[in-house]
Formats: sequence, structure tokens, C-alpha cells
Amino acid sequence: MASQATPQASPPASPQAIAVLTRLLEARTGQQLASARAWRIDTALRPLMRLRALETLDQLVHLLLGGQEAALSDQIVDALVNNETSFFRESPVFDSVVEATTALEGEGRRARVWCAGCSTGQEPLSLAMLFAERRDKTGRGMPEILGTDVSEGVIHRARQGRYSQFEIQRGLPIRRAVTWFDGDASGEWIAKPELLRHVAYRPLNLMGEGWPIGRFDVILCRNVLLYLSAEAKALMFTRFAEVLRPGGLLVLGAGETVIGQTDRFQPSARVRGFYEPVVGGGRAVA
Repeated sequence: MASQATPQASPPASPQAIAVLTRLLEARTGQQLASARAWRIDTALRPLMRLRALETLDQLVHLLLGGQEAALSDQIVDALVNNETSFFRESPVFDSVVEATTALEGEGRRARVWCAGCSTGQEPLSLAMLFAERRDKTGRGMPEILGTDVSEGVIHRARQGRYSQFEIQRGLPIRRAVTWFDGDASGEWIAKPELLRHVAYRPLNLMGEGWPIGRFDVILCRNVLLYLSAEAKALMFTRFAEVLRPGGLLVLGAGETVIGQTDRFQPSARVRGFYEPVVGGGRAVA
């Protein structure tokens, strides 16, 4: 009996190809891909290579440098961005955000919360569920919740509000799952319209222009700054300080800090683990 052929691994990418891709990612998003994490490039771009019938990363880079497909650089960046997320990730943070927002709300003013780097939407939807539960208990209104991400692909998914069984099970209690989501025949769960309408999504490159207009009470930017250069982090902190209301709060990931990174923020004396702008630390926006 003839033996079955063993699938051949694709040839490793040349250092030049890796350099082109890492420079593209940093130029477009500010994110740096350390050499120890370069393995992610082949893994992340494999579906795009299959779609275009390409066998190697060098072929993909050759096509990119040819400049004949304007959308290719967007597709590459979209694939390389780390979109790891889940519902109620580090759940105590969400309770603290709701409590802090409640304390910051003014009479007759709708609070504003921004989830920067929201990926496929689990973070802003988790907040929307908590604020809706607060509304039902206390009669307080819903805040404005904005979710942004550099990847247009994940923003498209977030707007649809469709999640696999695996995604639903990651952090979402069954009671909230059946309250706020409907299952369908494919095994996916779809966020109910009354939940989705509380979150506005838009693509946004934090390193670019077109930041949201107005000011926010709370900004969540969790596990995004981990991958930025020191210069990019300093720029982000400056911009965040300018769009926070007086007394507003910045929420970072568990492995992130402002200490030693910027003079625009300091640890909050009101909410443990959160950060607040340094008074007089710079100009503010209208």
C-alpha cells in the first residue's frame, strides 16, 4: 500500500520579509513585534496567504511591495494586530468602572465611556450589561459607550454582535448569556438589539487622526500599550489626558502602568488600579 505523503512545511521567511512586515505594523499602529514573538507573523498571516494562493511570506511581501493592491497592507495589519479578548476579562475592573462612572456623572449629563482597542466587542458589551442592570435597579440612565479598534474586520464583527459558543463561555455567566443573547441554529449567539444599541463602534487608529470629539469620564485602553514603543506610549498618554473630563479616569491592563512612562497621569487616589490626569499637566480639548 502506498504511503501517504507528509505535508511539507512552508519555507521560513527571509529576515528581509520579516523586517518589512514588522515595520509596516509599527508604522500603521505603533505596535512593535519583538523578535521573540516573530513566530506570530506566519501564524497570523497564514489564512491571508491561503486566500491568495501564496506559499511563502516572501511572496506576500513581494506582492505588498509591488503596490498594485491597495487593500493588501490593510489586510496584513488587520491580521497582525492582537485581538485577544473575552467577556468580563478581569471582572472586578468592570464593577469599578461602573462605580466610578456613577460617581462622576453630573446632573442632567450623560456619562461617556470609551473602550479603546475593543477588538470584537466583548469589553464594551460587558459594560453595557452592567450599566443596563444598574438602570433597572436604580433608574439611572445609560452612559454613552464607544468602542474603537484599528482593525476594521473586528469592528465589523463587533457591530454584528455574533459570538461562538466558546466566546460566550469565556467569562459570560449563563444568566447574562440567556438574558442578553439569542442562540441560533448554527450554534452561535447573537447579542439582542436592545444591548447592541447601547454601544457605538467605529474603526480608529490611535496613532492617527480623527480621535473622538468631546471628552470622556472613563477611558479603557487595556493591553494595547504593551506593544507600543516608549514614544508611542507617551503620545497615547498625552492624547488620553486631553480627552478626559476633569476627574476622569484611565483604565489600563494588569501588566501596564503610567509610572515611568509619562508625567500626564498618576495613580488614582479614588479608585485603586486606575489612573487620573495630573492637574495642570497639559491643555484640554473642548
